[in-house]
Amino acid sequence: MNHSSNAAGVLMLDIEGTVLTALEQELLRRPAVGGVILFSRNYTSPKQLQDLVACIRDHNENLLIAVDQEGGRVQRFRNGFLKLPSLHSLGMLAQEDPQRGRLTARACGWAMAAELLQYGIDFSFAPVLDLYNANSRVIADRAFSADADTVIALARAYIAGMNAAGMVATGKHFPGHGSVVADSHTEFPVDPREWEQLTSTDLKTFAGCIDVLGGIMPAHVIYPAIDSVCAGYSEIWIKDKLRGALGFAGVIFSDDLTMAAALSAGKVEARAQLALKAGCDMILVCNDQNSAMAVADWLDSSNTPGNENLRSMRGSCEVKDLYASEQWLEATELITTLMTSGE
Repeated sequence: MNHSSNAAGVLMLDIEGTVLTALEQELLRRPAVGGVILFSRNYTSPKQLQDLVACIRDHNENLLIAVDQEGGRVQRFRNGFLKLPSLHSLGMLAQEDPQRGRLTARACGWAMAAELLQYGIDFSFAPVLDLYNANSRVIADRAFSADADTVIALARAYIAGMNAAGMVATGKHFPGHGSVVADSHTEFPVDPREWEQLTSTDLKTFAGCIDVLGGIMPAHVIYPAIDSVCAGYSEIWIKDKLRGALGFAGVIFSDDLTMAAALSAGKVEARAQLALKAGCDMILVCNDQNSAMAVADWLDSSNTPGNENLRSMRGSCEVKDLYASEQWLEATELITTLMTSGE
């Protein structure tokens, strides 16, 4: 195991409750573990979150702490946090008034990031760059728009807001999950389209934002015209297309390796190995502590080195006294107006 202070462990895992158990405290100190993702069950109030983050940092100050705080139906911290609109409502606003859509998207990205950074959270897995499709069981209104150019314009505004607050953006789910109906948490989605169709639609949004993304999460979707394994396990998608053709130099996160669509690759250690071999920098193992421990054991015993690339995901809190700042008041006014006008 590479213990250099610059290299973080490549496993991101979750915790079970609102405080760390003794087992979790031990787990977070392991060299293989480099990150923690928080869920709704880990949150009751701003004060409790502050204490939890401090406790996590006490056990391992180098850990990346992440959350899915997209807005709409995917917002893990709600009570005491700004209520964020779905990305699709920003897309609908942009249809009526493109400039106001971009301004509000930037305000959403900024407010979401600034608020999380106040609590020591490094980043949110945001924004979703998938295309909108009302029939999708997992994406739908998590996406800005069905039109790739609209997604690019709004995503770039949203990301500019995140960056201004001190947070890097993670685009998901490469090369596009929005056009398949199946939910990869519970099913195994297959997108039968040819390369030409993908590049002119779903993949276009990633290509259009690649220069402003710090991280990317591949989809647990199979695109049989390109590869027989899902994108998250695919060297063709990750090394050839994402790193090679698109020139992406940031951090690549696997989607959760316990999702139904990831299970085809066998035992969790085999899934972890496949994702890392395909080119993922950090692997997520959530909602299954035994699996997370099995992966940590495998990483430690196989001397899998840490990854220096992961340092780039650390957030830095740029705004002092957030809730009293002029910028916060302006951003929340824009967002609240959108929310009350029929989100």
